[in-house]
Amino acid sequence: MGSSVRELADRTPAGRDRYVDLLRVASLGTVVAGHWLMAAVTVGDDGRAEVGNLLAVVPDLQLLTWALQIMPVFFFVGGFSHALSYRSSSRRSAGRSGYSAFLRARLQRLLRPTMVFIGVWGAGALALQLGGRGGGLLEVALRLVAQPLWFIGIYLAMVAFTPPLLRLHERWGWGAFGALVGAAGAVDVARFAFGVPYVEFLNFAFVWLAVHQLGFLRADGRLRMPYVLAGAGLVGAALLVALGPYPLSMVGMPGERVSNMAPPTFALLCHGMWLVGAVELLRAPATRWLARPRVWRGVVAANGISMTAFLWHLTAMLGVYGALLALDVPLPEPATGAWWAQVPPRMAAAAALTAALVAVFRRFERPGAAREPGASGAFSGPAAAVGVTLCLFGVLGLSMVGFGGLLEGRTALLVAVHVTAPAAVAMALVGWLLVERAGRGRSRGPVPGDGRGAVRAGDYA
Repeated sequence: MGSSVRELADRTPAGRDRYVDLLRVASLGTVVAGHWLMAAVTVGDDGRAEVGNLLAVVPDLQLLTWALQIMPVFFFVGGFSHALSYRSSSRRSAGRSGYSAFLRARLQRLLRPTMVFIGVWGAGALALQLGGRGGGLLEVALRLVAQPLWFIGIYLAMVAFTPPLLRLHERWGWGAFGALVGAAGAVDVARFAFGVPYVEFLNFAFVWLAVHQLGFLRADGRLRMPYVLAGAGLVGAALLVALGPYPLSMVGMPGERVSNMAPPTFALLCHGMWLVGAVELLRAPATRWLARPRVWRGVVAANGISMTAFLWHLTAMLGVYGALLALDVPLPEPATGAWWAQVPPRMAAAAALTAALVAVFRRFERPGAAREPGASGAFSGPAAAVGVTLCLFGVLGLSMVGFGGLLEGRTALLVAVHVTAPAAVAMALVGWLLVERAGRGRSRGPVPGDGRGAVRAGDYA
């Protein structure tokens, strides 16, 4: 792997924005480390294992989420990447619709490792249930490991809506972003001032797509004066939390009446603006740092495994806790001195187990041969759109219902529809197959850089 990474890094085009790749890796890495740190497993008097949240135990630490709730940065980077990728795909399509090819190219590294993750955990959950095993930490794991899939569902929507939103951006620029911001604010007014039912779910689209739109602006060099964006976002979030119905934490907390995350609030949108402005202010020194060959090789290597590591990091964390319980290692009360002393070795063990899982599953993150756009028939575009829609609802549904109770028909409410785990898995699988089929055309062979570092001049993974 080392020589391959070195070659990919050496072939990086001079005009590539390396900072985008660093932000992608850093944002996912921050999420992983945050999950490992915040998880607080305890064993009750009845012997049942429970997973709590450190931020609920020590509420003062919730302020840290204003820096560590970094997902808006990942979606901002997605907007930048999608703008360049769609324009490149459209140019190569020679006048034919490149939508299906764009979807397939963007979703290969996302959906293939995700489908493997779903397949492995689904098969394991089914085997455990048929064998009559469960309970304890295993039952918790079957519910928790699927929760990060919400992020993949939102990202699918961003990819699917890139063409129309990019056209709006090209016509209206900052006005398109402003319209999404206004829509997100109107949703919160309807929700909190007038109690309109279900309206809050619209902000899954408006909030995250507004952040995504900032990536379009960055791609066209129009994200000037980032200190204004950062200041407005920070002041706005602070005022909303201080004066409005919004909680301090920018991640979901157990038992909260209102969450800034699910569904997203206008306060979270302000938080996203603050973060995007802040990382843009760091662009110049970070770019100089990334010019160092060793640093850039590390970023290239990390980009090739980032999605696999994200998918399996909770599995690793719960595996470490499971080993501690099996070995009768005492689990101290969260936030005590003994608990903090246990954090470094526990996180190191989770990192080592994640690395082992990445070694097993990383090959599924590598896309196959590139395809000529538009070579798959007149219905490839609609088929791809249907496929993304099915994947979106399947993955979001599974993130809510988890892998437990596969045979009992356990359900979760997705907006206004009850979904079961088998139905969610079926939708995700069928949707993925449609996207794969619709985007296939005449093979052009493997493209150097696709899948590990993505070093082509016009495309970003």
